[in-house]
Amino acid sequence: MSDQPITIEHSESGPTGRYEARVAGNPGVGELTYSRTTPKCIVATHTGVDDSLRGTGVGKVLVERLVADARNEGATIVPRCSFVRAMFKRHPEWADVLDDAS
Repeated sequence: MSDQPITIEHSESGPTGRYEARVAGNPGVGELTYSRTTPKCIVATHTGVDDSLRGTGVGKVLVERLVADARNEGATIVPRCSFVRAMFKRHPEWADVLDDAS
């Protein structure tokens, strides 16, 4: 995990969205992209982290933010991305937002 703060920006345009994470003092970027099949169904499609950010916890923080936002919206997540799917397996406490349609 990084000792530096991780900041996340979220953008959404139509049915697609993106979370972008940065660590202070590091030029690398982590991203998690998704699409919505309905206003309450989020399909996580891709997670990628620059090599310079590997091991900093950025990927987990991105998924945590996705889960928190889904909870706030009353939405569910379909984890099509293998990283997001693996994170759901490690965190059974997120089952309330998991949509097993994947």
